[in-house]
Amino acid sequence: MKKSKWALWLVLALVVIFFLNVFFENGADYFPLFFFVAGGILIYYGLKGNAQRTNKNELPSLSKKREQSYINAGLTDSEIDMFRQTMNQTKKQIEHLQDTMNKSGKLRAVDLRHDTIKAAKALFKEIVDSPKRMPEANQFLYTHLPNLVDLTDKFVEINEHEVKNRETYDKIEESIQIIDQMAALITSDYQKFVADDLDDLDVEISIAKQSLKQNQDYKENEAR
Repeated sequence: MKKSKWALWLVLALVVIFFLNVFFENGADYFPLFFFVAGGILIYYGLKGNAQRTNKNELPSLSKKREQSYINAGLTDSEIDMFRQTMNQTKKQIEHLQDTMNKSGKLRAVDLRHDTIKAAKALFKEIVDSPKRMPEANQFLYTHLPNLVDLTDKFVEINEHEVKNRETYDKIEESIQIIDQMAALITSDYQKFVADDLDDLDVEISIAKQSLKQNQDYKENEAR
C-alpha cells in the first residue's frame, strides 16, 4: 500500500470518528481506538520504509565457495565483513565511473588511451581473489578511484553548461588534463599489483625457452 493510500484511510477514519462523536454520546470512546490503529499503521510503514532503505545498501549474497576462499586466506569474520563492504563500494564507484565516462567524448578518449575502466575492473578482480593483499591497493581504493569519480562528475557537470565563457573552457581543459593523469595512475596501480605475476611469467618463459633449446640440441645430436 502506498503512503497516499494509507494516509487517505487515516483521513476517512478521522471523519468517521468525528461523525460518531457528533451523533452518538459515546462517540468519543472511539478516539483511543483510532489513535491506537493510526499509530500502529504509522509505525508499520515507518519500519517498512527503513527496511527498504536498508535493503538497498545490503551487500550481495556471499556464496559458500567465496566465503571459504576468504577463510582459507586467513580472514576473520570482521575482516571479511570489512573487506566486502570496501569492495562493494569500489564496485559501485567503478560502475559509476564507467557510466560517467560514456557521457563525454573527451572522457571516452581518456578511457581508451589508458584502458582506465578495464584496468579498474581487472584490479578489482585481483583484489577479490587475493583479499590479504588489499592493503597493497590502498591508493587505488581510497585515493585514486574516488578522486577520479569526483573529478569526472564535476567535469560532466561543467561541460553540460549551456552557456560557456573563456573561463569555463579553461576549467574544462584543466580538468581533462588532471583526469588524464589520474586515469594513468589507476592503470599504474593495476600494473604494480600484478608485477609479481609478470615476473613469475618471465621466469616461466625463460625456463620454457631453455627446455626448448635443450630439446632442440638433443634432436640435433641424435641426427648426427
